[in-house]
Amino acid sequence: MTAAMDTPAHEHRLPPEPGLTEQEVLARAERIAETLVDRQQETEDRGYCALDTQEALKKAGFYRLLVPKRYGGYEFGIDTHMQVVARLARGCASTAWMYTFGASHAHLAATLFSEEAQDELFADGDFICPGVVAPAGVAEPADDGGWIVDGVFRYASGSPYATHFVGQTFVAGREGEPDGQLMFIVPRNQWERLDDWGSQIGLKGSGSSSVKIERAHIPAYFALPGTHMGLTSVVGGTPGLRLHRNSLYGGSVLAPLNFQVGALAVGMATAALDVYGELTRERRIAYPPFHLRAEDPDFQLRYGEAAGRIAAARAAMTDMLRQWQETAELGNADRAVELRMSIISREVVRLAWSTVSEILMPTAGTSAIRAGERLERIWRDMSTLHTHAGVNIYLASIAPRELARLALGVAS
Repeated sequence: MTAAMDTPAHEHRLPPEPGLTEQEVLARAERIAETLVDRQQETEDRGYCALDTQEALKKAGFYRLLVPKRYGGYEFGIDTHMQVVARLARGCASTAWMYTFGASHAHLAATLFSEEAQDELFADGDFICPGVVAPAGVAEPADDGGWIVDGVFRYASGSPYATHFVGQTFVAGREGEPDGQLMFIVPRNQWERLDDWGSQIGLKGSGSSSVKIERAHIPAYFALPGTHMGLTSVVGGTPGLRLHRNSLYGGSVLAPLNFQVGALAVGMATAALDVYGELTRERRIAYPPFHLRAEDPDFQLRYGEAAGRIAAARAAMTDMLRQWQETAELGNADRAVELRMSIISREVVRLAWSTVSEILMPTAGTSAIRAGERLERIWRDMSTLHTHAGVNIYLASIAPRELARLALGVAS
């Protein structure tokens, strides 16, 4: 949990459960995850989680974890949110993916947008706002100082039950100048969700449909010209820190966006180990002396090494969350710090993926990876995670190179 400064109580709207604790939130995540395991196929078939699952996530308070107390949220922190994501991913990666990329942008909105914008964005308490980092479409100035945005934004995970959408678009530059950037938020009644998700190899139930916006009017307070969600500096303070007086809204925005893939990977790898453990206790080896796998030294070694790698990945995730909190409280999350923390998430993914792809999948047995089997689905989901541009383009090459240039004093 991040540090909060003294804020007058009358400025806070009470959340649905004023006495809710972080420990109870994590316990709820584990209980909900258990209900998701047997529903993974129907989630894939539908393309997103069921309405009753969505209602369970809302009732549990998960869509208010990062919403400011001022608006009826809990302000439990980045660490609590990521632990919830990892637990949900242990039950169903698609549901966890859909949840986190719909819920996490409450932190971005509460950090970067003005009080006027937040008063409207968080008016209903629950805030479900998928986001797309890659710029698309175009924004034109409106007569009233706002913007007219038009475009199709792909892979808006969390869009089926969303209340808003946050995206990046281009603003035409003057002749001979490059196009500018605009970050904007638009309410649900101003965009259309396209039915174009579900044919990918994995994460079929993550609700990652495209969002189509046709000449939507964006008020000036819902737009941040010259801003990109992955490049915005928080050094010197943020609108959210000044408004909420909590360092949760004064820390890096970039790093938490990247933390999510690490949390998801840890949850998926843990689920794979769950399956492997069941197989090891139940099945015999195919060669003499035909004893249970659990009694075989080789299977013991594989299980132990996999458990160790997952533990290392979880430890790295825990420490990157600690670093985020520390730098938020100190107010020193400059670009190099943001990049370093983000790259840790990439290493978490590597550890989790190597566990599944190098140890568990090759030795689980052919019957364990038939279509529809839990381990087969985890492998597909983790493979699809690797196609995410944030994982295997940004975190794998762009971020490390930028960090090196900053450390070595080399001009871009």
